[in-house]
Amino acid sequence: MNPSLLTRRSFVKSGSVLSAGLALSPYVSKGLTDDKPIRIGIVGCGGRGCGAVGNAMAADPKVELVAIGDLFEDRINQRSKQLEKVCGSRYKVTDENKFTGFDCYKKVIDAGVDYVILASPPAFRPTQLEYAVEKGIHCFYEKPVAVDAPGIRKVIELAKKAKEKNLGFMSGFCWRYNFPKRAVFSRVLDGAVGDINAMYSTYNAGEVGGNRGRTGSQSDLEIQLRNWPKHLWLAGDSIVEQAIHSIDMMQWAMGEELPIEADGSGGRQVYPDDPDRYGNIYDHFAIVYKWANGARGYHFSRQQNGTQGSYELEIFGKKGFCSAKNKHAIMTDGQTPWRYSDRNNDMYKTEHEELIASIRSGDPINDGVRAANSTMVGIMGRMSAYTGKKLTFQQALNSKEDLTPPHLDFAQPLPVPSVPKPGLTKFI
Repeated sequence: MNPSLLTRRSFVKSGSVLSAGLALSPYVSKGLTDDKPIRIGIVGCGGRGCGAVGNAMAADPKVELVAIGDLFEDRINQRSKQLEKVCGSRYKVTDENKFTGFDCYKKVIDAGVDYVILASPPAFRPTQLEYAVEKGIHCFYEKPVAVDAPGIRKVIELAKKAKEKNLGFMSGFCWRYNFPKRAVFSRVLDGAVGDINAMYSTYNAGEVGGNRGRTGSQSDLEIQLRNWPKHLWLAGDSIVEQAIHSIDMMQWAMGEELPIEADGSGGRQVYPDDPDRYGNIYDHFAIVYKWANGARGYHFSRQQNGTQGSYELEIFGKKGFCSAKNKHAIMTDGQTPWRYSDRNNDMYKTEHEELIASIRSGDPINDGVRAANSTMVGIMGRMSAYTGKKLTFQQALNSKEDLTPPHLDFAQPLPVPSVPKPGLTKFI
């Protein structure tokens, strides 16, 4: 977990080699040669999970869906019809390979899949990844990779084990697979704006889903699971579950070097005091990250309807300025501004194209440590905002705070913890 030792130039070169060499040799580990179907399974049949299945189908004509799993049977019934339309003749899911419950991930992985898509709430990500790696299955897993520091530490270990087993281990940090982003960050990392002095990142949007009211005899646990984006233990709060994309781009710009400290603020201004519908997360954050060289990263995010939207990363260097999100442009003193003008791509499809090609080549992509680092930077910011304390990265990484609830029993009460209060909430 030490800051990356890659120089900016070597980082760009290593990325170029990866992209250029994906399909150079036959895959030998699981016999997934170019003419062999890849059997995939999905765990978590929400919109992003089902979207990822469609992306994988579009990425390789020999991908087949053979197993699906979700906590709830009604979701399986609803989404299986949608997936059947998406997959067409490559939908190979029998009734025996539709699984529900907390252990559905084991059943999906044990159903003869080569490649599993893990898209259930991020609280369950480390445990599900652990089983997949143990069973020798290639993984595509959505971001964030965990919701607390113990989960991050586990994913780092699993990334190393996956590397030893030559398994694909790719996170859903989708902007890393966007062509305009790759072009602009390549130039930043190659020194186009000089050494970075400051970055300004935003993820300002309206409220996300997950505000359903309780119906019938739904238990505390069920209503929290169905409203998972609004519950800290399931989502990690909005800075970790949603705004983490912007934080990941700051990490990208810094060549994966980790910040040394964070000083944060945040709160809950517009979400009502309704634990069933709105859980216990914040609706806004403001974090200042500091790197060893003195660079600062200013991050602002919110989930508030009717407010100005902004999803941007601006980079200020000694030689110039870069817009790395909306404009994809670099302005430097005395030179003609550069702006990306080549073709765009479907980054969600590209993720699976490159992962599958790397698996078939025998050199699977593994970005697990990088994804864990970016997620931990978001968690670090959340911890600072919750406590009102300046924290170092090592303090945050070594935190013993485990957000796992006391039980996962639908028959028992599970009260929603109170909203964290700076100055009162303690760092653990």
